[in-house]
Amino acid sequence: MQDGSRPHPVPTRNTSRDVRLDFFRGLGMFIIFIAHVPRNPWNDWIPARFGFSDATEIFVFCSGMASAIAFAGVFDRAGFAFGLARVLYRCWQVYWCHIGLFLICVTMMVATDQFFGTGAQFVTSLNVGRFLGADTEQALFGLFTLTYVPNLFDILPMYLVVLALIPVIMALSKLGPAAPLFFCAILWGIAWHGGVNFPAEPWSDRPWFFNPLAWQAIFFTGFAFIRGWLPAPPISRPLVILAVAIVGLTVPFAHAWGIAALPETLVVPYRWIDKNNFGPLRYIHFLALAYLAYAAAGEKGANLHGPFVAMCCKVGQQSLAVFMSGIVFSLMGNIILTLYEYTIPMVTAVNLAGFAGLIAVAYTVSWFKSKPWAIRRVSSPREVRTAMSPGSQAAE
Repeated sequence: MQDGSRPHPVPTRNTSRDVRLDFFRGLGMFIIFIAHVPRNPWNDWIPARFGFSDATEIFVFCSGMASAIAFAGVFDRAGFAFGLARVLYRCWQVYWCHIGLFLICVTMMVATDQFFGTGAQFVTSLNVGRFLGADTEQALFGLFTLTYVPNLFDILPMYLVVLALIPVIMALSKLGPAAPLFFCAILWGIAWHGGVNFPAEPWSDRPWFFNPLAWQAIFFTGFAFIRGWLPAPPISRPLVILAVAIVGLTVPFAHAWGIAALPETLVVPYRWIDKNNFGPLRYIHFLALAYLAYAAAGEKGANLHGPFVAMCCKVGQQSLAVFMSGIVFSLMGNIILTLYEYTIPMVTAVNLAGFAGLIAVAYTVSWFKSKPWAIRRVSSPREVRTAMSPGSQAAE
């Protein structure tokens, strides 16, 4: 370099699959399914009922880690142009997943109303009446431009925008690891304090439920841990005690009985736990909860083993397909419970059937991705293992 300065060293980073990442991402998929079944009694026992953060943070944080493994390495190996192309290709996939998911769900609700003669009950429950009414033209244009984002269909658009920020983050990382972290902090601060967001309806001023400019903070926290921009915390008794204290102290402020019992002067201001703009107490609570999970998993996930862990890992490895299927299964569960009443056996059957569906989707998608048809009839054991390897599926 002519100015005599030395380039910044490339930080040490992990590029291999981690059982902890796959396991907790898979666990998050089951929790998200429970949360998306309307009036699901099991929803009273998910982490969100006992703290400020919920399964959305798990999904976004783990997606950031997976994206660092799947995409950042392309920037390192092939250069910025190919890294940018890889991210844009993924954005293209997520975009069409979002469009397809919306149309599938709307079609399912319309068909249910017609088949069971329920009028517009299920279409109304999905809150897409205006999409099918007088505002169809406006809503259809908004659907494809992401200016019409109904609730329940808001995670994938947020994920898409955050993915699109990866090239910016990778470019800033050339200035050193502090540059992208500072950029993310400033962007979150602006989004949280100023409420800068994207429009979710052409006919109102309602913004996206998940503000991507705020939620990128948790995504790139996971990204930074994998890249080595943030050091992995040591597992120590004082830190475990601190994390337990943080998680324990939030329970009275997050659980229904605690909120009802607390005096008004002790109620946490909403903007500090705001889910739309990712309030800072959600971030602190999630980091404490994540640290406890990190400590419980053991070094490199040494404590994670057995059939249940393997099954969760498989679900976590196929998180995009599983997430989309989970939305469809949750709406199917809503239809069944609405038509056949909310009894304990029926609720249990719907939840367990949903879990079975998620697992079946994960193993089916994994089988297709393994390309079993590409294995020659006569192959050595080594060639079979190579052909069956899932490869870089981290960002799925």
